[in-house]
Amino acid sequence: MNNLNIYSEIGKLKMVLLHEPGEEINNLTPKYLEELLFDDIPWLPLAKKEHQAFAKAFIDNGVKVVYLVDLISEVLVDEKIKNEFIDQFITDLELNQDNLKKNLKEYLLTFNNPKELVLKCIAGIKYKELPKKVEKSLADYVYHSIFVANPMPNLYFTRDPFVIINHGVSINHMYSTTRRRETIFGDFIFKYHKDFKDAVKYYHRDDEYSIEGGDICVLNDKTLIIGVSERTSSDAIEKLAYNLFYKEKTNYEQVLAFYIPKQRTFMHLDTIFSQVDYDKFTIHRGCYNTLVVYEIKKTIDQKLKITKLDDKLELVLEKYINRKITLIPCGGDDDITSDREQWSDGSNCICIAPGVVIAYERNDVTNKILEDNGIKVIRIPSSELSRGRGGPRCMSMPLYRENL
Repeated sequence: MNNLNIYSEIGKLKMVLLHEPGEEINNLTPKYLEELLFDDIPWLPLAKKEHQAFAKAFIDNGVKVVYLVDLISEVLVDEKIKNEFIDQFITDLELNQDNLKKNLKEYLLTFNNPKELVLKCIAGIKYKELPKKVEKSLADYVYHSIFVANPMPNLYFTRDPFVIINHGVSINHMYSTTRRRETIFGDFIFKYHKDFKDAVKYYHRDDEYSIEGGDICVLNDKTLIIGVSERTSSDAIEKLAYNLFYKEKTNYEQVLAFYIPKQRTFMHLDTIFSQVDYDKFTIHRGCYNTLVVYEIKKTIDQKLKITKLDDKLELVLEKYINRKITLIPCGGDDDITSDREQWSDGSNCICIAPGVVIAYERNDVTNKILEDNGIKVIRIPSSELSRGRGGPRCMSMPLYRENL
């Protein structure tokens, strides 16, 4: 059996990748919030309990849960790979002092337990933790830097650094410097882990243009939807489309590029749009009239044919899935409720089987509307997890779904 299999957003989920938030959250301070893309500081003890409830919702419904930290730790048991990982981790920091690089490597090599090494890399490394005192750079003094390696608090949003498509993977080039380092884990898992190393790579972390997993929706085995957003560029979409069509010769015939407003509120496509059943999708009504769709089509001369589609969203979707479509408005028809519940990721639910989703319990209006439309909603607590501005879909990376 191929260990990766994603041909839809709604096929029965069999295996999902998660990351439980850890000490990286405790290393958030108010002055680092903007740089590390947070609006608030979650309280870690409760965030962990909420995430454990999230994992339990999968397990109770027959989904195997695997953890990012465990997979990369299994890879780093090999000393040669561990050294390569440490070197790459330091390279990604773009440090400009050789003595500091050497000092940091000596420190990281003191971790004999691979899992402890991984957790430290994620949590962040302070200057004062290094075994030898180092001279800070001018930038460190000017910006009052505490960390030689910043924490990775966004990593519990496992959807973004890489995404499974068919039997392969897109290892993404993240938009912001602070998140770009997160992709090292996916890179080493899909390069060396015994269960996943044979996966075809459709995109690479060192490719030039930014693309993130929250913008990628696998509609079916012929059509991919990708958001042109604050964090995913049109150039990256064209490159991924070309790779899928021609370089890797997949069965994909078209990519639909959904252009959405470039703002913090709508950072990814899945913050306003998610599939929840064969014929049902959530939508943020505030984006419905401004959403523009472009079709990128495969051609016989190995070029990309791009066409703007002027039909309503329902009609566009119906063309590619051959079903009449229902759009379920996040928060309903009230402007205030819609904006509030979109902000707390009412549209961002994860489908674990056709018509069955996991959603934040706080979005009670959206959840009731989903149920009124025949969707089974499994509610999870989210007072702390939602402070990171991401919902259940953001926090989960499906690895294996049954084909529809």
